[in-house]
Amino acid sequence: MKTTVLSLSAAVAVALLPACKPSKPAEGSQTPPDLASPEAAASVAPAASAAPAPAPTEVAVAIELQDPVAVVNGVPISSAELREAFTNAVKASGANLADLSPEQQMEGFRELLDDLIMDKLVSAAAEGVVVPQEEVDEEIAKIKSQFPSEEEFQQQITAAGQSPEKLAEAMGKMLKQQKWMESQFGEEMAVTSEEAKAFYDSNQTEFDEPETVKASHILILVKKDDSEEVVQEKLATAKKAAARAKKGEDFTALAKELSEEPNVEQSGGDLGFFPKDRMVPEFAEVAFVQDVDTISDPVRTEYGWHVIKVTDKKAAGVVPFDDVKDQLTAYLQTDKKRKAVAGVLKKMKDSAKIENSLPAPVAPAVPAPDASGAAAPGQ
Repeated sequence: MKTTVLSLSAAVAVALLPACKPSKPAEGSQTPPDLASPEAAASVAPAASAAPAPAPTEVAVAIELQDPVAVVNGVPISSAELREAFTNAVKASGANLADLSPEQQMEGFRELLDDLIMDKLVSAAAEGVVVPQEEVDEEIAKIKSQFPSEEEFQQQITAAGQSPEKLAEAMGKMLKQQKWMESQFGEEMAVTSEEAKAFYDSNQTEFDEPETVKASHILILVKKDDSEEVVQEKLATAKKAAARAKKGEDFTALAKELSEEPNVEQSGGDLGFFPKDRMVPEFAEVAFVQDVDTISDPVRTEYGWHVIKVTDKKAAGVVPFDDVKDQLTAYLQTDKKRKAVAGVLKKMKDSAKIENSLPAPVAPAVPAPDASGAAAPGQ
């Protein structure tokens, strides 16, 4: 439930909405999930479902809270404010309040109260910052662009416990805080080419690239309960496809005509580049020993018969620095800013007068040593 952002309202506006946005395939992605090995498929599975999270059942939170729950430099934070933040966070996560134990609820209250405290401190510091309405509108437009329609956008912000007005208010507040925070940094946030190269040189294993193959295929599906007679009929179909391809017919056109792979009309059977462990073993074993621009005989996998055309290969090696320089620079700059923000927030919190009425977490019991001073057996 932890949000860890400058502004709790920004968490609602920016962090929660993407969690319920419709998932879209990455541009240029061509590897169909049905060919991926289970391990590889798990590594690329989307974090959020395309469908909106179901609305949780609303129940009363059974925990009693003092009011105010905190006072920050003389400014109170009410229990109602904390409860609203908690309810919004639970809604956005798709969890059900009834499923949370009192201990889990209290932990959520503590985490969100920390965010509310920092929100009060940063908001006070950023009070004089002016954000033009055009900038707010531009940021909201970026969020809207992630949805297929205005209607779905409205449905999703409602499911997240928001409204267009609250979203605009939260976005304006977030931008004010961002502008103020950026004003606390100097030129030390810049990342030089030398710094990027030093990181690259000291983390070489991170840039190792396995051998990859680029291939296309024609898939003739075989169901698990197909009889041997049907399996052989489909093998005959795959053999005819392979023969046509070997005679020089355009492989992409053949795939669109014959393949039973999902979305073949868009992909033309092209799987792009893939490492050996990205595909099921039977497919990979053939593709990685096959010569470029050759057509395989039908290959059987758990999905059916495949006719494979290898179109390119890349040997294992290290990604050149120039190919990742821009990404490394962006990563290092983000890391610098993250550390700088943490430093500013800590300094603000250390110098603030904060009264927190939530009970502190209970420390786990430490087992008493036996007479010899050693821990009891099994501890």
